[in-house]
Amino acid sequence: MSDLAAEVTAALGRSILPSVIARGAAGLRVVAAEDGVVTLAADGSPGAVLPVLGRIEAQLRAAVPGVTAVRLAAAGLAPPEAGDLAEAARAVLDTEINPAIAAHRGRVTVAGVVGGWIRVRLEGGCQGCSLAEVTLRQGIEPVLRGRLPAMTGLVDVTEHEAGTEPFFSPAKR
Repeated sequence: MSDLAAEVTAALGRSILPSVIARGAAGLRVVAAEDGVVTLAADGSPGAVLPVLGRIEAQLRAAVPGVTAVRLAAAGLAPPEAGDLAEAARAVLDTEINPAIAAHRGRVTVAGVVGGWIRVRLEGGCQGCSLAEVTLRQGIEPVLRGRLPAMTGLVDVTEHEAGTEPFFSPAKR
């Protein structure tokens, strides 16, 4: 185990792991640490880790100065070929994102890929939700960027005004 991996493992055990376990994951472990980029794997439900991945990264960066980025590995998903970006995005959404947002009656689908830009549509409780932008920019986009290096960006093509049952209505802001 590299020095960086050992430092991150110690930091996880001190302050992060208890919170992740309390959220429903069985554990969180370092699977790679190279050039400041740390890849973690969630034992149990990755959906318990996804909503707090940004906070985990901030805590690890503060605790271990050598950390420049944190990614979450997904079991069974191989890195995509450039031509398979849409299919790879669908696989990540179906295995990592949709189980987490299903609790809010939501789902996200790939509407297409153009020049590396992944176009997504939010459905169900996410369509018209006042927190949809937060979900996209702080939840979905970082996961897709971490898993899909060929990705250029993320575009929301949802007609939010047509949402009939948003989880958080604009009036609840």
